[in-house]
Amino acid sequence: MSTPTVVVQRGLWFDELALGVTYRHSPGRTISEADNIAFSTMTMNPQALHLDAAFSANTEFGERIVNSLLTMSVLVGLSVAHLTQGTIVANLGFSEASFPRPLRHGDTLYGETEVVEKRLSKSRPGQGIVTFRHTARNQDGEVVAVVVRSTLMHTAPAPASS
Repeated sequence: MSTPTVVVQRGLWFDELALGVTYRHSPGRTISEADNIAFSTMTMNPQALHLDAAFSANTEFGERIVNSLLTMSVLVGLSVAHLTQGTIVANLGFSEASFPRPLRHGDTLYGETEVVEKRLSKSRPGQGIVTFRHTARNQDGEVVAVVVRSTLMHTAPAPASS
């Protein structure tokens, strides 16, 4: 009897990530009022724009808006299964984050990621540094966030010799 084939879900190895390619992530994630309140209170962020409906009604937004750090977290999270699940060593840093439009309760966040830079590590054999530009759009296609993130990624393991 033959051994069954097993396929393990993973992200892409450093070697598989192509410079200049945009990866579209699926599915999107609809952000609820409960998501926003839970995230804001869990992270000790009492900003009235996220929690106080009466206050927020009198702002230029006319309602509460989603915490931008939640937007950023979900955006990066949308990319994990596609790009970095089991293949990342560590996040090295976030060099840019912009939020050109607010995300509102009930909006759906869709993410895509472009590989903007990559190089093998000089000090860590078998690893490389990849810079991703993550872009979030709402259900209307409007950009609501752009985040640039630098990561340390594993290269593909050497094939097993027989």
